[in-house]
Amino acid sequence: MTLASEILARRMRLPRAQTHDIVRETNLAVAMDDGEVLLADRWVAAASRDRPQPTVLVRSPYGRGHVVGMLYGRLLAERGLQTVVQSVRGTFGSGGEFSPFDERADGLATLRWIRAQPWSAGPVATFGASYLGLVQWAMATAPESELAALAVQVSASQFHDQTFPGGSLSLQTVASWMVIIATQERRLGGVATGRGLRGLPDQLARLPLADLDERATGRAVGWFREGFGETGRESAYWSARDFSPAVAEVSAPVSFVGGWYDIFLPWMLADFERLQDAGRAPRLLIGPWSHTSPGLTAAAEREGLAWLRRHLLGDGRSAVSGPVRVVVTGEGGGWRDLSRWPPSGTGERRLYVAGDGRLSDRAPARAGEAGAGATSASQGYRYDPRDPTPSLGGPVLLDRNPVVDNAALEARADVLVFTGPSLTVAAEAIGHVGVEIHARTSRPWFDLFARVCDVDRAGVSRNVCDALVSVAPGRFGQDADGAWRVTWSLWPLAHRFAAGHRIRLLVGSGAHPRYARNPGTGADPLRAGVDEMRAVDVEILHGAEHPSALVLPASG
Repeated sequence: MTLASEILARRMRLPRAQTHDIVRETNLAVAMDDGEVLLADRWVAAASRDRPQPTVLVRSPYGRGHVVGMLYGRLLAERGLQTVVQSVRGTFGSGGEFSPFDERADGLATLRWIRAQPWSAGPVATFGASYLGLVQWAMATAPESELAALAVQVSASQFHDQTFPGGSLSLQTVASWMVIIATQERRLGGVATGRGLRGLPDQLARLPLADLDERATGRAVGWFREGFGETGRESAYWSARDFSPAVAEVSAPVSFVGGWYDIFLPWMLADFERLQDAGRAPRLLIGPWSHTSPGLTAAAEREGLAWLRRHLLGDGRSAVSGPVRVVVTGEGGGWRDLSRWPPSGTGERRLYVAGDGRLSDRAPARAGEAGAGATSASQGYRYDPRDPTPSLGGPVLLDRNPVVDNAALEARADVLVFTGPSLTVAAEAIGHVGVEIHARTSRPWFDLFARVCDVDRAGVSRNVCDALVSVAPGRFGQDADGAWRVTWSLWPLAHRFAAGHRIRLLVGSGAHPRYARNPGTGADPLRAGVDEMRAVDVEILHGAEHPSALVLPASG
């Protein structure tokens, strides 16, 4: 383990270890309020084992050894941080039944236990990515937690909106995570998980989805059926697991690390903005990473280690830089320090959908105005959920190559492409992205998927950001002529469109299996069979009466 930690630390560019003589106390029993016992491991330098000291708490559903123990136990302990790594309820020897996202009571009970131990003195902080980040918010948003700091990576204070983005279902990500959780503790767990993930594409193509858990894992998964039986954020299941309302009240300093292609990015940034607007001093780092990128794991470890040493040990040498540091993607981009997110003085640049597949900076003229042509026009396609538009790249749980050549997608008959002129000078867009689409459809139940692409001088179109929204009666407004007015946010971005490149907007009605397909009938997408799927004809309208547009951030 010492050799492995040394090799990993060098690859991650961590500070030099203070010691390799580490003690791991395993299977410590921690009683919960309801009597269940959860197991935890304590990692500490042997020389300070008997000295009361600050503690880092990591709560995980992925076990306490192997990668988890290395990243959150040994590597921190070698650098002066005592760490407790605990298996959450119902996982890896901890008692009770795993109930995803319901982590507040157990987290608070664990904090009380730590503070009662003879080896604990001073502040307690938390650390971890993804699910390990949500459990931090579950504790921190309770005033009695009194945490000294949080180091949160690729996570958010609520998981509902990532699970049901835009009103759809994040099918591929949810299914992949379900397989991992359901198989990781089986005999030869790694083999079982790999087999389950390899077979997942075939299962995602089958309908209905209601029994996906049994087909993908070999048995019914209780939390899958409970959580996806109540899809609304205001439902009893999801509201009890939503810690976002109290984020602004968290006084502990928080470090965020994310990626432009991470599945949680929009909601992680919402948490950051809540703290920023409340006058706190959070720290934000965003790189060119997806959820499982090795580069993100390394950056998260470096940033988290510096943040925790600063706030637990008063280590000024570990002081981090300014409040916001992001990488600007695209040709000629690079790392940029900002004073806030989104940047001060950010305005908007509207690019209007126009005829012949164009995007234009000019607002469409109305009848009677100079240069006015037709005040309304459209381009259309048919979306058939029985042959859904495929997903290609973008933020998905296990995909480490989110940016791709979009030629195959743009060539489909169920996708429209609108492209701006060649840029005479580079254009940077840093901030939030929106789309406003006016559409006329043959059915009132449909999805809209929009993607921003950067088209280089050779004509290669690469995705920058995207998102899908689900439309149904009462969910969006309609014009007097019945056309839908659909506005939604795409993934935020920091991107430089180089001179000679073109900005492209791709519009369709699906991205399967990243998102569940919309049946087109109002049927529940989880329970709809093939016989309940209907094609929908979609017209994307443009012109003065229906000014469909892409809204990019622009420097003031």
